[in-house]
Amino acid sequence: MKPSPSLPPPLCRLVLSLFLLAAAASAADIPLGSSLYASDPNSRWASPNNTFALSFIADPTASAGTLIAAVTYNNIPIWKTGVATNSIAVLRLLPSGDLQLLPSSTSTAPLWSSATANIGVSAAALEDSGNFVLKNSSGAVLWSTFDHPTDSIVPTQNLNANHTLSSGLYSFKIMKNGNLTLRWNNTIIYYNSGLNSTMNSNLTNPVLDIQSTGILTLSDPTLPSVLDLAYSSDYAGEGDILRFLKLDNDGNLRIYSSAKVYGYCGNMGICSYNDTYPICGCPSQNFELIDPNDSRRGCKRKVELQDCPGREAMLQLDHSMFLTYQPELASQVFFVGIEPCRLNCLTGSPCIASTSLADGSGLCYLKSSNFVSGYHSPAIPSTSFVKVCSPAMPNPLGASSDSGRSTRWKLKAWLVVVVILATLLGLLFIEVGLWWWCFRNSPKFGGLSAQYALLEYASGAPVQFSYKELHKATKGFKEKLGEGGFGAVYRGVLANRTVVAVKQLEGIEQGEKQFRMEVATISSTHHLNLVRLIGFCSEGRHRLLVYEFMKNSSLDNLLFTLEEQSRKHLNWENRYNIALGTARGITYLHEECRDCIVHCDIKPENILLDENYHAKVSDFGLAKLVNPKDHRYRTLTSVRGTRGYLAPEWLANLPITSKSDIYSYGMVLLEIVSGRRNFEFEKGNLEAIVDKRLYSNEIDMEQVKRAIQVSFWCIQEQPSQRPMMGKVVQMLEGIMEIDRPPAPKAITEGSISGASVDASSISVFSNFAASMPVPSSSSSFQTAGISSSASGKHGERASLNFETK
Repeated sequence: MKPSPSLPPPLCRLVLSLFLLAAAASAADIPLGSSLYASDPNSRWASPNNTFALSFIADPTASAGTLIAAVTYNNIPIWKTGVATNSIAVLRLLPSGDLQLLPSSTSTAPLWSSATANIGVSAAALEDSGNFVLKNSSGAVLWSTFDHPTDSIVPTQNLNANHTLSSGLYSFKIMKNGNLTLRWNNTIIYYNSGLNSTMNSNLTNPVLDIQSTGILTLSDPTLPSVLDLAYSSDYAGEGDILRFLKLDNDGNLRIYSSAKVYGYCGNMGICSYNDTYPICGCPSQNFELIDPNDSRRGCKRKVELQDCPGREAMLQLDHSMFLTYQPELASQVFFVGIEPCRLNCLTGSPCIASTSLADGSGLCYLKSSNFVSGYHSPAIPSTSFVKVCSPAMPNPLGASSDSGRSTRWKLKAWLVVVVILATLLGLLFIEVGLWWWCFRNSPKFGGLSAQYALLEYASGAPVQFSYKELHKATKGFKEKLGEGGFGAVYRGVLANRTVVAVKQLEGIEQGEKQFRMEVATISSTHHLNLVRLIGFCSEGRHRLLVYEFMKNSSLDNLLFTLEEQSRKHLNWENRYNIALGTARGITYLHEECRDCIVHCDIKPENILLDENYHAKVSDFGLAKLVNPKDHRYRTLTSVRGTRGYLAPEWLANLPITSKSDIYSYGMVLLEIVSGRRNFEFEKGNLEAIVDKRLYSNEIDMEQVKRAIQVSFWCIQEQPSQRPMMGKVVQMLEGIMEIDRPPAPKAITEGSISGASVDASSISVFSNFAASMPVPSSSSSFQTAGISSSASGKHGERASLNFETK
C-alpha cells in the first residue's frame, strides 16, 4: 500500500503560518451580534496588547452609580459614547453593522448610535493604538473613534478641521487658518489664536496631534516643517507612559501623562511589587476586595463614609502615594506639611484621600475624585492618608501572608542589622584609633577634624557644620571669592587645614527636612567634572554649603581678560579640554544620575578650574533648593538664570528640561572659542570668531570648526533640535560626525538672548555655517528639522492652559 501523499515540509510550514495568521486576525475581530453588559464587570473588548479596553466604567464626572461606555487606558477614558447610563445598559454591535448603546437588553431605542447600519460593516476591532474601528470584509475601516473624538486625542490620532473636542459647555477646534479656537456653549468664542502674530494665511489641511514624547505639534502641507506648540512637563521622559491631550470641563486644554502602574489595581486598590510582578491589595482592614477572585477589580470600604457621619478618621499609609482621575484642581494642591495635609482632608467633606510628597517640593494633594488608585514601595518617601470610618485598622502594606516566610525574613533582617552595626562600630574604632595615633600630640586638631574624617571616609555622607565653625573657618566671611545668583562664596580653612569654598545660600524656601534631603542628593552626585560637596550648615536662618576649593577660580576670570598670565595658560588645548570636561559633567547630571538634574544656570562663572585646569561644574542642584516649586508652575519672576545664557523657553514660559541646559552650554562654548562674552556679539563684534589672543600655531582648526558646529546645534531655538549632552560629548571627541547646522534663529533674526545683533555680525556666523561640509556618514547626528513654534497664552480664564498631571 502506497503511503498517502503529503506536502513538503516548507510548504507545510507556509500553510500552517498562513492559517495561524488568519486565526489570529479573526481572533482579534469582534463579530456582529456581540454585546457588552454594564452589569458584568468582566465584560470588555480589549486590544491585542491588552493596553486599551472598551467597557463600562464609572463616570468620573458624575455621581456614584453612573456608568459610561468608553475606550480606556488604565480605567482612564480616552473616548466615550458621551451618554451616561446605569448598570443594566448594553453596548451591542448589531447584525446591521450599527454600534448602539441601549438602556437595557430588551430595549430597541438606542441612547447612542454610530449610525453605520447597512453600509457593509462585517466586524469591529480595538487596535493597539486605542482606535476602535468598524470595518468591512476586506478590512477597510468604515468608522472609527479616532475620526469621532469626544474630549481627548492620543498619539497617532490626528485632529483636523473637521473634528471637535467637547467637554461640558466647552468645545475646541482647529480652524483652516491654523487658529486654535475655544467656544463656550457653541456660540461664544473666548479663545482664538493663530500660529503667531506675523502669520495670517490660510492652511490647506492643518493637523494637530500629540507625540508620544509629550509634544503637541501642528503640521500642514504648506508649512516648511512641523511646529511645536507645547511640551509636557515630563517631555521625552522614559517609561511605559501614555501622554494624551484632553479638553477638561473647566475649559482648559491639558496634556496628561499616565504611567501604567497607576490604576492597575482598580479603584481604592494599592499596587506593590514582589521580586517579579505587581501585587494588588487593599489599604487596610477597613476595606475589602470587590471581587475576591480578581484583586485588580479594586476595593471598597466595609463601612461607607455616609454611614458614619462625624466618626471619620484618617488611615495613614507610609511609603505610598495616590493618583486620581480626574486629577486635582489647583485649589486642591497646597504647600503644607504632613499633618496639615492629613487634617485638611479630614475636615474637608469632598476629600476622601490625600498624599503628602516628601520629594523636596512640600506639595500636598487632596483627592476628591471617584477614582483613587495607590502605589506602595519602600523607595517612595511620600505619606498618604485615606478617610475611613473609625476606628482605622492599619494593615502593613507589603506584608506577606506566609507566616513562615515572614519569620525567616525577620530573622535575616536581624542578622543584617547586626552585621551592619558591627561593621560600623569596627570602622568607628579604626577611625578613632588612626586619629589618636596621628594627631594625639597636635593641639590644632579637635572634634571637627575627627567628625569630618569619620563622616567623609566612613559613610560618605555630607558633614554637618555649625554656623560658628564656618564663621571661624572663613574668618568672619572675610575673603569673598565671588557672588552668584544663589549667594556669595567665601574662602575658608577647616580645622584639619582643608581649604574650602563656603557658599551662603539666599532665598531658601524649603523646610529643614527638605533642605537636608536635597543636600544629601547633591552630595551623592560624584563625577570627575563636578565640584564636590563636602558639607553643609542648616542652623536657624543660616543655610550654607561647603565645597572643595578650586585653585584656579572660575572660567570667566581667565577667559574674559587680556592679562598675559591667562593667555599663557588658556591656550587652545586647555580651552578645548575645558569644553569637553564641562560637557562630560553635564552629561552625568542629565543622563547618568539616578534622577536627571537640570542645572538651570550653566555659565562660565559656574565652571571652576582645579590646579591642572580641569573643568568642574558647580552649583548643580541649587535651582531646586532655592526655588523648589515644580517648573510646571514657574513664572517669569522665578527665573534665576543669567542673561545671555537663558534658553528661549525660559522667556516663553514653556517647560524647562535638560535641553535648556544644552542651550546655555552652546553659548558658553561660543565664548570659549571667541574669548568674548556673548553680550559683545550683540554689539557686532564678530569680525573674527576665534580669539585673537591665541597663537596661530597652537590652534587646531578642525577642533575649532567642530566646537562652533556643536555650539550652533546647541543654541537652536527648538529644544527638539538640540542634541542630548551625551551626543555633544561624542561630537566634541570626534567619534561622531556632525551635520551642518542651520544658522540659529537668535543669529539669523538678529538677536541673542533677546538683544539685537547688527547685520555684519549675522553674516559672519551665517557664512561660517554655510561653509561647513555635510558628512555622508550614516552615523551622523540627525535632527527633526523644526524651525518655529507657537504656544498658548497662559494664566487667564480665556486661555489655553497646557500642563500635565
